[in-house]
Formats: sequence, C-alpha cells, structure tokens
Amino acid sequence: MNAAITEVLPTIDLPAGILAATLARTHVADIVETLNEHAPAYAAEVLLNLPGGRAVDVLDQPELNEPGAILKALPLDRAVSLIQGMSSDRIADIFRNDLSEPERHRFVARLDRETKAALASLLAYPEHSAGAIMTTEFVSVPADWTVAQTLEHVRTVERTRETVYAIYVLDPATGTLQQAVALRRLISGESDALVGSAAARRDPISVSPLTDREDVARLIAKYNLLAVPVVDESRLILGIVTVDDVIDAMVDETTEDVQKLGGMEALGEPYNQIGFFKMIRKRAGWLSILLVGEMLTASVLQHYEGALEKAIVLTLFIPLIMSSGGNSGSQATSLIIRALALRELNLRDWWRVALREVPTGLTLGAILGAIGFVRVVAWQKLGFYDYGEHWPLVAATVGAALLGIVTFGSLTGSMLPFIMTRLGFDPASASAPFVATLVDVSGLAIYFSIALMILSGTLL
Repeated sequence: MNAAITEVLPTIDLPAGILAATLARTHVADIVETLNEHAPAYAAEVLLNLPGGRAVDVLDQPELNEPGAILKALPLDRAVSLIQGMSSDRIADIFRNDLSEPERHRFVARLDRETKAALASLLAYPEHSAGAIMTTEFVSVPADWTVAQTLEHVRTVERTRETVYAIYVLDPATGTLQQAVALRRLISGESDALVGSAAARRDPISVSPLTDREDVARLIAKYNLLAVPVVDESRLILGIVTVDDVIDAMVDETTEDVQKLGGMEALGEPYNQIGFFKMIRKRAGWLSILLVGEMLTASVLQHYEGALEKAIVLTLFIPLIMSSGGNSGSQATSLIIRALALRELNLRDWWRVALREVPTGLTLGAILGAIGFVRVVAWQKLGFYDYGEHWPLVAATVGAALLGIVTFGSLTGSMLPFIMTRLGFDPASASAPFVATLVDVSGLAIYFSIALMILSGTLL
C-alpha cells in the first residue's frame, strides 16, 4: 500500500483533498516523500486538508523540502497555528534557513508569547552550536517529587513534548540540574520513592549552549545517550539535544564536507532547489582558483622547455607523474581531514603525522616507481615503443620521479588540513582538487629536476 502511494501519487494530479485523505492513513515519512514531488503551493493545499496534528508532524520533518515556501502559501492564521504546534528547534531551523526577514517578522508578530520567546532564544545561538539545535520541550520535575507524581506528570504533559527520553530532576530551591532519570528506570521504580532514587548514581552528562554540534554528537555516541541536556553557567537547564536532532545535523555537516572535498563551496540547500546562478557562484570561484593554480604548470613547462626539446620522450610520462602525485596527496588529505573531524588527531599531532607519512610516502612511491620502471623496460623489450639508446636511464628517471613525487604528495596532502585548521579555515577546504593542483605543479619541478640529474650528459 505505502510503496504504491509513494511511487504513483506524485505523478498524478489529484485534488489536494483526495490526496490528503489518502495520505492521512500513511506514515509521515511517506507523506513527506509525496509532498516533495509537488510544488509548495500544492503541498500547502494538502496540508490544509490534513488533520492539524498530522500537518504539524509533516512540517516537523527535516526531510520536507521548502518548508518556508509551504508556510508562506498557507493562510496566515493556519500557518501560525501549525508553527505553534511544531517543535521549537524545527521552528528555529526553518526561520533561520528558509524565511527572509520580512517573512519571519510577519509570522513572529502573530505567535504566542511562549513560542516567540523560545524562538528568540534559539535564534540567538550560533548556527552550529548545541543551543541552535536544542529543543526547549523537555520534562523536568523537582527532586522532592515521588516516582508516582512524576509518572502522572509525564502522562499530563507528554503530548506537548517532542520526546520523553528522560526526566530531568531539578533542585527544588534553585532549579539547577541534579539528575537525569531514564523513562525505563522511572517506570520500574517504587511509586512512593523519591524520583531521584530511580536515577543512575552519577552526575548527568550535559553540554553548554555554545558547544559545537559535532562535539555533542561525539558525546551522545560515547555515552550511548538518547538526549543530552543543555545547561547554562548556573546549571539551569535550557533545553535538550536529542539523538535525531544530532543525526540531522551530522547529515548536513557531512554533506558540506563532501561538497568542499569536491572543490566547491557548500551549497547549503538540496541540489534540486538551488538556483542556477547560485550554483554557478558556488562552483565558479574554486574552479577559477584551481585554473590559476594549473596555469603554473605551464610556467614550469616553459622553464624546462629546453630539456623537453632535447628529450621529447619525457613528455610521454607527464600525465602519469602528475596524476600519481595528486592521487597520493588526495589520499593523505582525505585521511587526515576525517581523523581531525573525529578528534582522532589534533593540531599538536602534525609532527607525528609527518613522521608517519614520510616512510609511508617513500614505500608507496617505491611501489609505484617500480611499476613505472618495469613498464618502460617491458615496452622497450617487447617492442611496443622505442625509448632510444638511453632507455635504461629514462626508466630510472620515471621510477625515481615517482618515488619523489608520491612521497612529496603524501607529505603535502597530510599537512594541508593542519595548515587550514591553524589558519582558522575548515580543513575540508583542503579539497582533493586543491591538493592535486598543488602537487601537479611541484611534481613537474621534481620530475624535471630528477631528469636533469640522471640524464645530464646523455639526452640532456
């Protein structure tokens, strides 16, 4: 039933009411997938015909395309009603990324005081911080409540909370966070015992609102948490970051890093939603920088023009030399960027990485150099190509050049992420194309310098 809906309905121009009646019986993920196949105006019509709670569930899904445009297409009163039913972190995400200032002001002016205050609080935090992705909808109780009182409270407020992974126990006098009680432990606790008796005998794990979302993700993974409380300097709880919020944030973070590794600016929005000129702007800058870098290749070739005129055979191996150095550098860069992202390495480890990459590069270079040497010998002996009377020296030049260039590429590629991080840039900016361009230029200089040493007095 669901598979048929998701595959067939997006291609049929059904009246919005009929589609809404059909979708109302399906999973919210299927509704989102179907609406993503339609224009925002039509999606808004479908939401108008869905039950209020169901429409809120749809807007709460990060996978929904163009939520801002959908809200704008709704009647203002209906849009405001749905916004007030959504989770606070999702509202903040939409207001921050999908609505312009005039549109935000139009909605904010109609929001109730509680929603407006929560939204203002979340928008005040930096975009990639715990405060920006936390939800202010959590369950907390004073430490002098019993387990029975707490369970009754959970039953009362459950519908108004995004999730109830844990109940946060507060000091009755100061309101500071004391303990976190998992719902499972609470259910199994003695009804007349204090709520704190069901908590684990340790201080609760918490983060500050300015903690980077990547650090929050590592903390949740390390301690196997479903949610982590966000507290201020006084230990007053401001909100919670849930595991699904972290997953959504990490998907965005990974997408940005992958796009940067491809040699472009992060798009910041789905591929099929970004405008033509914005796409050009995101891609043209890095391509232009890389082109200017590759122009240095021509300068290097011009510098060794005399050597090329005397030994044309050297030009046959330029693509092989350049690609091998670029490939080794890109490998090293990818490894180090990922290790830095996972905190397996920090800036102080650069020298350890250098000491490891030098022998690694030498070994890899020796392997590729041997292959290059054997290739020249094989082609000469088998009659595929005649490299001239000095072909053993040509083979030695290719082998030695590969050894040097792969070693240099590995070392350079491993150091660039550290340099980028030290300068305050995202290490992912040390993209594979950038490394390849840098190693191409330097690789040619290494190649011809080795050729001059080995072939001097013969071909040169």
